[in-house]
Amino acid sequence: MRFQTLYEGRWIFAVVIALGAIGGVLGWMWLVILSVLLLLFCINFFRDPDRPIPAGDDVVVAAADGVVADIVEIDETEVLATRCRRVGIFLSVFDVHVNKAPIAGKVTFVQHHPGIFMDARDPECSIKNEALTWAIEGAKATLVIRQITGAIARRIVPWSKMGDEVPKGFRFGMIRFGSRTEVYLPLTATVEVKVGDRVLGAETVIARLA
Repeated sequence: MRFQTLYEGRWIFAVVIALGAIGGVLGWMWLVILSVLLLLFCINFFRDPDRPIPAGDDVVVAAADGVVADIVEIDETEVLATRCRRVGIFLSVFDVHVNKAPIAGKVTFVQHHPGIFMDARDPECSIKNEALTWAIEGAKATLVIRQITGAIARRIVPWSKMGDEVPKGFRFGMIRFGSRTEVYLPLTATVEVKVGDRVLGAETVIARLA
């Protein structure tokens, strides 16, 4: 567990512990049991394990834990203004929600987008939900990463800023509860995953750059 990650859940932990304390004082065992279960869930949610990070400027790692929901060719109009291949990863409430840099490089773009909170499995969530767009300029390409909220996840927490130099696998932010993370790759990249694959942030190789 890392302090920075746990700190993001400080108010949630405080409320859960307070509920348990109230239950103990009043003798409401159901509330004590509920608070213990909620505390275990929160500890699991805010876990942040270290992972072995594959080396190589051509190696692109997953930006999040979860399941590959889609791989599509699409126009990326916000940063690159070009056709890209997008790998979308769906994060359930049981996945690690810390986002990791898919390549080493410089953060050249950060932009928040207000929006609604559709289910992150809905195809339209990419354009309608609240999101935060990043661009990282690496040795071989500039990749765009988009953090997208879901029906439950309603807060995106950025830990990096424009101009930061980040190593591959660097924790640049997190999304609180179920959500979606997208990585936009150049069409020349070779995608190494398929829809339905489970990936681990900073560890699973999702593509190789030409």
